[in-house]
Amino acid sequence: MAKPKTLVSWSSGKDSAWMIHVLRQRGDVEIGAVLTTINEAFGRVAMHAVRTELLEAQAEALELPLWTAPIPFPCSNDAYERAMARVVERAVAEGFTHVAFGDLFLEDVRRYREERLAGTGLTPLFPLFGAETRTLAREMIVAGLGAILTCVDPNALDPSFAGREFDARLLDDLPPSVDPCGERGEFHSFAYRGPMFRTPITVTLGEIVDRDGFTFADLKPTWDPSSTTLQRPDVPMTR
Repeated sequence: MAKPKTLVSWSSGKDSAWMIHVLRQRGDVEIGAVLTTINEAFGRVAMHAVRTELLEAQAEALELPLWTAPIPFPCSNDAYERAMARVVERAVAEGFTHVAFGDLFLEDVRRYREERLAGTGLTPLFPLFGAETRTLAREMIVAGLGAILTCVDPNALDPSFAGREFDARLLDDLPPSVDPCGERGEFHSFAYRGPMFRTPITVTLGEIVDRDGFTFADLKPTWDPSSTTLQRPDVPMTR
């Protein structure tokens, strides 16, 4: 019996990376591609502000096709839903039956996704939903997942956390009000290493900038993006 062909909602961060690891361990779906929304104005992953060449390197390391959905900036809910409708139409046409999301516990977000996908031919999956996030965060770290905080909401977390490694020390330093996985939007990340990747993605930490009410850490590739062959040194991250 064929496994359900599944499109993975890929934010470039640790939760979506861990979701792929979980789905592969379960082995009950066929992951056909990863999908990411791209901010058209800046050419970066929406909210995470990750450069597209790093996103492409992630897909290469995952050994999965990358789908991108361009969205305007600023992006209204209507514009977002139109972009997603085009993705859904393409996915159904290409034989996908499911979409997997890395949501952890926000019931309203899950309900929104379920309502928008009802009757489209795509069934939403939530492989991580209901996980205790403090335990989940440490499980990721112990398993070797490496990630860097690329966006911080300064209303929830001190801006100095932007650019920091998602590790045990960071978890110890988080205020009690902040979810250990940043599920309420306190922070977003870029996953560069872990059991879901064939090889690590090496980056250099660039500028820390404040923009549109958030603090962003710019990550730069350590290879020439114009090269057809990505040359990556052995060190997973340099600063």
